[in-house]
Amino acid sequence: MSTQTRTPESAGKTGFQLPKWAGSFGFQIIAALIVGLGLGLLAKYTGSTKAEPNGLGATLQTIGSSYVSLLQTAVVPLIFTAVVSSISNLRQVSNAAKLAWNTLLWFAITSLIAVLIGIGLGVLLQPGANTGITQEAKYSGKSGDWWSFLVGLFPKNFLGLGASSTVTESANAATTVSTSVSFNVLQILVIAIAVGVAALKVGKAAEPFLNLNASALAVIQKVLWWIIRIAPIGTVGLIGNAVAVYGWDTIGALGKFTFAIYVGLALVLFVVYPVLIRTHGLSVKQYFSGVWPAVQLAFVSRSSVGTLPLTQRVTERSLGVPRAYASFAVPLGATTKMDGCAAIYPAISAIFVAQFFGVQLDFTQYLLIALVSVLGSAATAGTTGAVVMLTLTLSTLGLPLAGVGLLLAIDPILDMGRTAVNVAGQALVPTIVSKRQGILDETLYNAPRNGTPFVDDDADSPAADSAAAEGTASPDAGRELAGTKA
Repeated sequence: MSTQTRTPESAGKTGFQLPKWAGSFGFQIIAALIVGLGLGLLAKYTGSTKAEPNGLGATLQTIGSSYVSLLQTAVVPLIFTAVVSSISNLRQVSNAAKLAWNTLLWFAITSLIAVLIGIGLGVLLQPGANTGITQEAKYSGKSGDWWSFLVGLFPKNFLGLGASSTVTESANAATTVSTSVSFNVLQILVIAIAVGVAALKVGKAAEPFLNLNASALAVIQKVLWWIIRIAPIGTVGLIGNAVAVYGWDTIGALGKFTFAIYVGLALVLFVVYPVLIRTHGLSVKQYFSGVWPAVQLAFVSRSSVGTLPLTQRVTERSLGVPRAYASFAVPLGATTKMDGCAAIYPAISAIFVAQFFGVQLDFTQYLLIALVSVLGSAATAGTTGAVVMLTLTLSTLGLPLAGVGLLLAIDPILDMGRTAVNVAGQALVPTIVSKRQGILDETLYNAPRNGTPFVDDDADSPAADSAAAEGTASPDAGRELAGTKA
C-alpha cells in the first residue's frame, strides 16, 4: 500500500490546474489579440462601420477607448512624479553626468540608424509611386514647425494643462457646451526636470518634498499596475475596433507604404537591436524574453507613456539595469526616444509624399530628413505624436502637407508597430549604457524568466537601495533590485 506525501506547494490544490504558460502575461495578450481579431472581423462582416457601428462594433469601440482613457488618466501625475524621482535618484550615482550623456548619445545613435533604414527603404521600395490614389482634400490638421516646438517648451501653467470648449446646436435649438482638458507632455517634462533639479540644489530642506513625491509615485504606479493587469481585456477592444473600422481595404490602398513601414520596424527591432545587444556581449534571447511583455502592451495600447511602468519594471527586474539609473533613463526615453514614430515613420512618409506629388529629393534633403529625425524626436512628446513629427519633417523640407491627410487613414494600424519599436528601444539603451559602464547585473540579465512581470517583491530592501546607489549589484542584491517597483 503506497502513501502519497503532500508537499506545502501542493497542499490546498485540488482539481484542474491551468498550465503555467496559460497564466503568463504574454500568453494572455496573444490570446486577446486572436480573440480581438476574430471579433473585429465578425463585426466588420456583419455591417459595422466607423460612422454606424453595430452592437458588437460599438462594444469593441467602447472597451478599447475606455482602456486608453484609463491609461491617459494617470499620464500627467506619472510623468511628473517619475521624472522628479528619477532626477533625485541620480544623486545616489557617482557618475550621473556620464550616464546621462551616454544615454542621450545612444538615443541619437540608434535614432540615426533607424532613420537611415527608413530612407533606404523609401528609396528602394518607392512607396509613393504609382499608388493609383487621387488626393482630393488638402490637409488642414495640426502641423509642426521648429518655432512652434521651441515655443511649446514654455509651460502656460504649472501642470502644462489646457482646456477647450465646443458649442453644439441641435435641431431643436438647444445649445450644448462640452469642455475637454488636454495636456502637453513636453511641457510637463520641462516642469518636472526644473522641479527635480531645484530639489537637488535645495538639498536637505527638499527631503520631505522628495519623500512625498516618492510616495505619490508608488501610489500612482500601483493604480497603473491594476490598469496594466487588465490589458488583455483592453486588447480585445482595441484590436477588434481597429479591424472592424479599418479592415484590410484601407491598408490595401496603401499596401506598399504599409509594407515599407513594417519592414523598417522589423529591421530595427529584429536586426539592429539584436546586433547592438550581441556586440555588447549580451544574449539576444534574454533581451527579447525580458522586454517582450512591455513590447506587447505597447503594440496594443499605442502609448509609450502608458507602457512606462511596465517598461521600467522589465528593464530593472529582467534586464538587470540598476534602479537609480533606470528610473532616470526609461522615463526620459518614454517621452523622447522614439525610433518608430520619430525616425522610421517620418523618413519613409516624407519620401512617400515627395514621390506622390512628383517632387524630386536631392542629397541635401535626405540629410535634412536624418537631422530632423535625430533632433526632433522630443517634438513628438508635446503634440500628437508621429503626425506632428511628420508635418515637422515635411515643413522643413518644403513638401506639401496635403499628403498627411491621406496617411492618417491607416495611422492607427501603423502606430501599433511604431510604439512597439519605441518601447523596445527605450529598454535597449539603458541596458547598453549599463553594460558599457560596468553597472549591469548580468546574473540577473541571464536569469530564467518567471513568466510574469507582476510579482510584488519588497521594494524597500536596504540591499536593493544600496545596490542602486552604488550602481552595482551582487546576484542576490540584483534580484532584490529587480523586484523593486518601477
